[in-house]
Amino acid sequence: MQSIEDTGEVLLSTTTATHRDRVAALAAVVVSALLFAAAAPFAKVQLPAMPAFVASYQSALALNDLITAFLLFSQFVLLRSRPLLWLASGYLFTAPAALLHTLVFPGLYSQTGLLGAGPQSAVWIYMIWHGGFPFFVLAYALHTRRRFAPVSSVAAPLSFAILGVAIVLAALTWTVIAFDSSLPALIHDGTATTALKVVVGAIWCVTLLALAMLAWRRPHTILDLWVMVVLCAWLFDLSLSSMLNAARFDLGYYAGRIYGLLAASFVLGVLLADNVGLQTRLTRLLRQQRRQNESERARFIARERLFSAVVESSNDAIITLTLHGKITSWNRAAEQLFGYGADDALGNDIGLIVPAERRSEVDGILGRIGGGEKIEHHETVRRHRDGHTIEVSLSVSPIHDARGTVIGASKVARDITESKRTRHALNRETEERRRIFETSQDLILIANSRGDLMQVSPSAQGILGYRPEEMVGRNASDFVYPPELETVRSQMRDCRRGRDIHNFEAQLLHKEGRGVVLNWMASWSEPVQRHFFVGRDLTEKRAAEAQFRQAQKMEAVGQLTGGVAHDFNNILTVITGSISILSDAVAGRPELASVAKLIDDSADRGAHLTRQLLAFARKQPLQPVDLDVNALMNETAALLRPTLGEHIEIERILSLDPCTALADPNQLATAIVNLALNARDAMPQGGKLTLETANVALDQDYADANNEVAVGDYVMVAVSDTGSGIPPAYLDKVFDPFFSTKGVGKGTGLGLSMVFGFVKQSGGHIKVYSEVGHGTSIKLYLPRSASMPTAATDQRALDTSGGNETILVVEDDPMVRQHVVTQVASLGYTTLAAANAAEALDVLERHPEIDLLFTDVIMPGAMNGRQLADTARARRPSLKTLFTSGYTENAIVHHGRLDAGVLLLAKPYRKPELARMIRIALEG
Repeated sequence: MQSIEDTGEVLLSTTTATHRDRVAALAAVVVSALLFAAAAPFAKVQLPAMPAFVASYQSALALNDLITAFLLFSQFVLLRSRPLLWLASGYLFTAPAALLHTLVFPGLYSQTGLLGAGPQSAVWIYMIWHGGFPFFVLAYALHTRRRFAPVSSVAAPLSFAILGVAIVLAALTWTVIAFDSSLPALIHDGTATTALKVVVGAIWCVTLLALAMLAWRRPHTILDLWVMVVLCAWLFDLSLSSMLNAARFDLGYYAGRIYGLLAASFVLGVLLADNVGLQTRLTRLLRQQRRQNESERARFIARERLFSAVVESSNDAIITLTLHGKITSWNRAAEQLFGYGADDALGNDIGLIVPAERRSEVDGILGRIGGGEKIEHHETVRRHRDGHTIEVSLSVSPIHDARGTVIGASKVARDITESKRTRHALNRETEERRRIFETSQDLILIANSRGDLMQVSPSAQGILGYRPEEMVGRNASDFVYPPELETVRSQMRDCRRGRDIHNFEAQLLHKEGRGVVLNWMASWSEPVQRHFFVGRDLTEKRAAEAQFRQAQKMEAVGQLTGGVAHDFNNILTVITGSISILSDAVAGRPELASVAKLIDDSADRGAHLTRQLLAFARKQPLQPVDLDVNALMNETAALLRPTLGEHIEIERILSLDPCTALADPNQLATAIVNLALNARDAMPQGGKLTLETANVALDQDYADANNEVAVGDYVMVAVSDTGSGIPPAYLDKVFDPFFSTKGVGKGTGLGLSMVFGFVKQSGGHIKVYSEVGHGTSIKLYLPRSASMPTAATDQRALDTSGGNETILVVEDDPMVRQHVVTQVASLGYTTLAAANAAEALDVLERHPEIDLLFTDVIMPGAMNGRQLADTARARRPSLKTLFTSGYTENAIVHHGRLDAGVLLLAKPYRKPELARMIRIALEG
């Protein structure tokens, strides 16, 4: 439907002329020309003078022009077109000009005319009238060609046009009246003068110019066509009334004025027709608008009914309220949600359902709504009629009136109490699962049906060396140890068939290229089309198992060693003690002396083997002191020189700082000698042996990488060689007892085992670094001591000839007891004997003269040797004690160290050692 605002398409001033319009305009021109041609020959025919004709004609002409000007000004107001303003001003100019011409026409109202007009005033006003209009049309044509922008305001241009026309016309009228006698005469004795012909010719030229300008303009509007018709009639008017006629009131005079009236009527007729068309269109539009309004009203009523039905049937509470918070509508869902009926709620303040502490929140929402803002999904708390709170989600929108002003708010409230509780539970569950996923020490993998990894737990970096983002997007098969790939795929296929997999072991590839064994659980989720894998790294478990097996092995060796050492050392004690007597007895017989020497050497080897086993099992009785390791290394290097031979160079790299360790000096020296001998065997063609010391600190990172290492300060003792090195396959076995690569008869395989046991029993750490063909370095880490080194004493300088004190010998083995009693008695001591602790206490009770208790540590019965000594000292505080044992168990050795103040003579021993220790005990 066309709108009445489409003035550019319905007004003749802007509607493009059609062919029909051009034919009609041309027909009017042709008819006018034909009539002009018919009247022209008779223009000078004199007719009766009718002054009333002039008044009637010019009044009609003025009225036509005035109406035309009004209609054109109206279109200017609508279109704001500058050309229309000029054309309307032209018609406004001609209307009063025609009236002024009537007033000053001689003989019409007075003999010479009104307003003080002279004989030439009327004809000059006529020329001004006919000459002024073409100038306005020329301005119209020029402005139309240049396409000026519409004026922004109509009031000022309209006022300026009317005022300007009035001023110009008044000025020209005053001029021709005031200077009538001075102006050239245009009519003389009722006949046109030459001056008139000249003036009319000038007007003709201006009119023709305006006509040419309009004709040149393309495209033409309907108004353009009829203005050109007017100009043609204007030319005919001037020709008949001012050029072809002879005087006033001839045929040309009357015919020219008729043409002028017709010229004024053309545009007026067109504009009136335009107005009639507009009224017709307006009437049609009004009918259409009325029908449309009725249809819209019907739709609005139907929509209102539908909207009301929707509001009432909605599960959400829908409430409308004013910007001041007054409730204006309240649906059934609101009644159910808040407990208030519509009668209770309507007209009340929204605070009816708002907790007191939330009132400021409501005021803030209404303020934002008043500013035109829309609020979506605002979660808050409201109050039920019975007092309990309800968690709701609000969506609030502004309500606008017809002018767009916000007059209220529409609020939709949804109860989210249950959904929020569910959401919180879901969020909590999701967070718990996320935490489990992120903090799990197990490897968690989630893969799609093709095996592409979708999620990887952060534990992957610790287990496989890959960051999760390095694995996501890649296929799981890229990380499976190749030999096990088919097995893993088979397990995944089983999962797809619905079988959950538990406790299957498969290796994945670490980023460094090594295999990592994991114990897997796997399942398939059909709803999400995902594989879920949980893999537990077995590295630590297997290391723990290996450590446990090692501990079991050590315990077994310790138990075996203890049992063997106790009995074997008792036997060796008798053998080594007796062989010295035998050697003295056969000193004069060389053949028997060599046999005695062979027995003595065999006994020494047996004793050495037993000590090595005890050292590996960490059962030897250590006597640690604050030891100057640098000094010990220098002494040991001096002892090694003749042992290693000239083909091996010994280099010492000793720390410039003091290196004081808490260790047993004899055992440390033995360990260094064992390592040096192993190094010598690895360099049969010669080489370099390097002895090195340094103060080091082992940190947590090192402790994490090496089991049984405590963080702290240590003294490092390194023995390095340039020999053949240890093959990688043997590195994990070098400390095992009886393991040796030297061949049968070239060593017991207990040397490194003894060193390992000594270091571990001392609370230290041992590390082997070796490369085949380049050599080996074994580093011992002993606990560092902050105290000054203990000065060494030479106990061998003591007198070992014997004495006259009384000694109680306690030994459960009869053979050993008899041997010891004989040996002690041979040293001049008074000797008493007991087989166990009970007998010993009884002997002590009966013999207060006993000076020394010489007791075995391990004995059957309720008391061992240590308990016997404690009980005896409780009874006799001055009693001295000397222990002997081939295996001390935990009686006098704790944490790998001999208890403070305890003297121990280790089995087997010889008579000089026995004599020396007895004197030390008695004189201590």
